Amino acid sequence: MKIAVSSKGKDVQDTMDLRFGRCEYFQIYDTENKQFQIIENNGKSAEGGAGIAAAQQILDEKIDAIITGNLGPNAFLILKKAGIKAYKGENGSITSALEDLENGKLSELTEAGKSHQGLNIG
Repeated sequence: MKIAVSSKGKDVQDTMDLRFGRCEYFQIYDTENKQFQIIENNGKSAEGGAGIAAAQQILDEKIDAIITGNLGPNAFLILKKAGIKAYKGENGSITSALEDLENGKLSELTEAGKSHQGLNIG
């Protein structure tokens, strides 16, 4: 299973980013080989459609689940249609987010957050 966590940095002790489309990186943990892969988020510098670009990148990486703060409507729909589960993380390290998921402490995101389209949030 491959789990992506939206991240502010490249180290597993770095803080998770509660933004999905505009996070700096995705830290991808492979539960089978117990290894991390860090990728830069393609959506972070998009003028518009950051969530869509990030969601497409998650699809391309064949991710099974994500841990993030919130998902906008477009990203939520793309991931839901692809069968990728999304979990609500809190401010904390990447490793603590993964431990919380493993221990059943994270709730699944069942609806999209507000759209930030046109708000120039970044």
